[in-house]
Amino acid sequence: MDRKLKHLDFIQGIINRMGRFSFLLKGWSVMLVSGLFALAAKESNPLFVYIAYLPAIAFWILDGYYLYQERLYRLLFDQIRGREPDDIDFGMDTTIFKGLGNASWSESILSQTMLLFHGILILTIITVMIVCLIRGGANG
Repeated sequence: MDRKLKHLDFIQGIINRMGRFSFLLKGWSVMLVSGLFALAAKESNPLFVYIAYLPAIAFWILDGYYLYQERLYRLLFDQIRGREPDDIDFGMDTTIFKGLGNASWSESILSQTMLLFHGILILTIITVMIVCLIRGGANG
């Protein structure tokens, strides 16, 4: 039984790490986009608003990858949980779970939580871009 619990602890550690990475990515994404907005306002240059799409989209894709990996390890966790203690080999291979259930990268990127957080960030960039265009047109 100790082997089984230790193996589950290893897997849970990976799941926790993926969650922390996801949280950090969201923070970095908001910080970089906000910084680019600040540069756009300070320099009166809307180019910085357009550049904000790059980190927003890149971090969305990377965040989706971490969620995808987390889902794979959750499936491994469930499989190990159901095994007999004598069958524990401390294997960490998740390839057999790819494509099962919601364990695909595309489904992870388009999950409700990803769409909500990163979608709002993209909508914010679009809104700021429109405001910059209107303000630029009014000044021109």
